[in-house]
Amino acid sequence: MDAGALQLAAAAVAIVVVAALVCRWFLVACAVGVRKQRPRLPPGSTGLPLIGETLRLISAYKTPNPEPFIDERVARHGGVFTTHIFGERTVFSADPAFNRLLLAAEGRAVSCSYPSSITTLLGAHSLLLKRGTAHKRLHSLTLTRLGRPASQPLLAHIERLVLATMRQWEPTATVRLLDEAKKITFNLTVKQLVSIEPGPWTESLRREYVKLIDGFFSIPFPFASFLPFTTYGQALKSRKKVAGALREVIRKRMEERGEENGVKEEMDGKREKKDMVEELLEAEGGSFSEEEMVDFCLSLLVAGYETTSVLMTVAVKFLTETPAALAQLKEEHENMTKMKGENQPLEWVDYKSMTFTQSVINETLRVANIIGGVFRRANTDIHFKGYTIPKGCKIFASFRAVHLNNEHYENARTFDPWRWQNEVGANLFTPFGGGPRLCPGYELARVVISVFLHHLVLRFR
Repeated sequence: MDAGALQLAAAAVAIVVVAALVCRWFLVACAVGVRKQRPRLPPGSTGLPLIGETLRLISAYKTPNPEPFIDERVARHGGVFTTHIFGERTVFSADPAFNRLLLAAEGRAVSCSYPSSITTLLGAHSLLLKRGTAHKRLHSLTLTRLGRPASQPLLAHIERLVLATMRQWEPTATVRLLDEAKKITFNLTVKQLVSIEPGPWTESLRREYVKLIDGFFSIPFPFASFLPFTTYGQALKSRKKVAGALREVIRKRMEERGEENGVKEEMDGKREKKDMVEELLEAEGGSFSEEEMVDFCLSLLVAGYETTSVLMTVAVKFLTETPAALAQLKEEHENMTKMKGENQPLEWVDYKSMTFTQSVINETLRVANIIGGVFRRANTDIHFKGYTIPKGCKIFASFRAVHLNNEHYENARTFDPWRWQNEVGANLFTPFGGGPRLCPGYELARVVISVFLHHLVLRFR
């Protein structure tokens, strides 16, 4: 081969080598670019196909100690991790700073979002699921009805319900406290919603409610309405019965209003509405539909029935296991009774003087975590500690994980009501949520529990 041919071959080889290097550089650059553009999700595991880690979560929360589900993942991945529950990928937060961000960003960076098992059972018009302006107007109505426990008629009604229930205990040797507490809270909520006193109607409704609530954290199998032997199938059936009972009451009230031909005296607008149905019928020119009122009342029954009754029961459990706390609580109520006189009805000033009682309630809320957390969905990409939670991603802000973390509360899993005398960790305490969705009935729940504990420690061992 002559010199010219050799030079030509060398040039060709050089061109191929350069081209290969350029291509390699381009591919590497593209790969780096893709990695930079792809959101860096918090680490974690999505578990089994389709089911994810749902069964592990449900089984953990049906045991006396569900903490390992959270503890193991926080230890492995940190305070914010990715999992797969209730049918979709979910970012789980045990970080108090991220939880506060989520609560404050409601309606902007995030929106309320719950599993289909809950949304179907509550109904599309429930307070929990409404957003934006619709949520604000329903939240305001709830505050009007349930956010003013200082009202003497309401306080007196709470005390009457508690005493009427406790009088039935005296001849018996054993009391199933959770069942009795649920009767108190259910009857109170029914009275506030539809003005019906305790009786066969309320007890029948309550039995169906128990089945409905059991379905909240069950697996919503397809065609579950045709599978009544499943927990979710039974819940759907009970939901129809509860909604039907409420619908009948609302229709009757609407007919009564129609018979009045809309004639109202001037003072009618100034008097206090007797219940939530009346509030709804008169609000915004009577624009709420029948279905909206049914779903709204149904969701308030859930909120008032389950959480407060469980809290009352767990408070008694913790006090029984902590004799010093029980003794101090009893002393507080005995001293108050001596100052008031025997058999005098409780007043708002009495409730405000129950300082150690409030410490007991705070600590019960912190340790028991009746509301374990809240679901949200990202409306936009959210950046936190180097991670990116993409738009559309489901997020669960765990209150329980924060409240039971030893880094935030000393001996976090020990019941210690005295810790609240120094307000240690108060800024991390979110038992009723926060932001625009702060539970409107949180003060009412505290009043009910305080009245219940007052009469319990003075009348029973």
